[in-house]
Amino acid sequence: MTVHQLNELLLVCSLVLLVAVAAVRISSRSGLPSLLLYLGIGVAIGQDGIGNVAFDNAELTQVIGYAALVVILAEGGLGTKWKEIKPALPAAVVLSTVGVAVSVGVTAAGAHYLVGLDWRQALIIGAVVSSTDAAAVFSVLRKVPLPSRVTGVLEAESGFNDAPVVILVVAFSTAGPVDHWYLLVGEIALELAIGVAVGLAVGFLGSYGLRHVALPASGLYPIAVMAIAVVAYAAGAMAHGSGFLAVYLASMVLGNAKLPHAPANRGFAEGLGWIAQIGMFVLLGLLVTPHELVHDFWPAVVIGLVLTVVARPMEVLVSLLPFRIPWQEQALMSWAGLRGAVPIILATIPMVTKVEGSERIFNIVFVLVVVYTLVQGPTLPWLAKALKLGDPAEAADLGVESAPLERLRGHLLSVAIPEGSRMHGVEVAELRLPAGAAVTLVVREDASFVPGPATVLRHGDELLVVATDPVRDATERRLRAVGQGGKLAGWLGTGGATAASTPAATGRFHLPGSDRRKET
Repeated sequence: MTVHQLNELLLVCSLVLLVAVAAVRISSRSGLPSLLLYLGIGVAIGQDGIGNVAFDNAELTQVIGYAALVVILAEGGLGTKWKEIKPALPAAVVLSTVGVAVSVGVTAAGAHYLVGLDWRQALIIGAVVSSTDAAAVFSVLRKVPLPSRVTGVLEAESGFNDAPVVILVVAFSTAGPVDHWYLLVGEIALELAIGVAVGLAVGFLGSYGLRHVALPASGLYPIAVMAIAVVAYAAGAMAHGSGFLAVYLASMVLGNAKLPHAPANRGFAEGLGWIAQIGMFVLLGLLVTPHELVHDFWPAVVIGLVLTVVARPMEVLVSLLPFRIPWQEQALMSWAGLRGAVPIILATIPMVTKVEGSERIFNIVFVLVVVYTLVQGPTLPWLAKALKLGDPAEAADLGVESAPLERLRGHLLSVAIPEGSRMHGVEVAELRLPAGAAVTLVVREDASFVPGPATVLRHGDELLVVATDPVRDATERRLRAVGQGGKLAGWLGTGGATAASTPAATGRFHLPGSDRRKET
């Protein structure tokens, strides 16, 4: 490749990224998941489009798709809050295992008997479309605050069900007869167990190292976090386990480990996730040949109808039966089973292994994802409101960033008070921070000042809180508790440590701007 060709390639890639970024704004206004717009960009510049770029390398698409999926799962794991996902974990695990089996069986039966596909092709399609996409779900639900149990189940399911689905698709796409079901179940269980062990081990070791080794520049922390996540995937795959489950669990451990510069870590991962999604969807759009989709349009609609109206509700009903979840929440989870990046990526696996009819499988999956995302995406917020599952009273969480002060053996916490936080109207003295912690500066409307004990905090304020190392975690718990429960947090049962209840907080504390010491 010459320098001139490299310059042209960089120009084209930059223009595609700029158009894709503009597409994010359009999707946020229309309520449609942005994946449709990215796919549209790829189709527009590909075969039968304005660019007429011929691209049919399914193997390269699969490799790039796997790499993009690792980044997307890492970004999802870093943003997963353990306190929200913990109560929903058992239900999500059952949905990701038993639920996947139900979905594959019902969808494959519909594809075989209603569309006329042979059983191998039907099983591949059933497995491919059984994976849900959290990015697609929450891109349309971001304006509708939902109960934590619903969001926790949906988020955990989308992170967990990729692993068993990948194993099933690879097994069904392998040449020769499919293994007996009990051998396949045993293989899935073993790979998932290895993935869990590797992911948790890498996550805990990585978080321990990042907390105890001070890096010379803050910009190295996000790079280190993503490197650890990729190590988890590689180690899990090399150990013949589920690398996708390993990277998700390792990232979830890192995201909940109170690492230095945590918001910067998540912001960096989010940026990489956007780039991965944009590149992956544009490439998938290039791979498809639009005029061939016409022949597979109605088969895709029929299979999608079976999946959406029969398979997904049965999956949710059977999986959540032991958990006594209200029917309203089950109905929303049934309709919220959006398909996104993963099914289209997995549809390239039978193309690489030369399964008979693999091109038709890819076309059916492509049409199914596009059509039913168009149907389900815009209606999800309406359904949530119709089922009265919106929770407008839910307080917004604080944005807390921590920077270690190595020589002082302390931490500098940057606290942003968003709209909806119940810290609005609370006086500094009413925060009741542990001994060894103090609010040192308030930034309000481009002006900064040192607060006194009677300073009233407002929406949009940014606080600088200095905390010694022993009370750093207790300080953040207390700040988040006040953000959720207001000045009476702790007294009215709101979660989070109070100054009086934290072992490190007993005794006295000193507030900036005050010359006297107060009892906690």
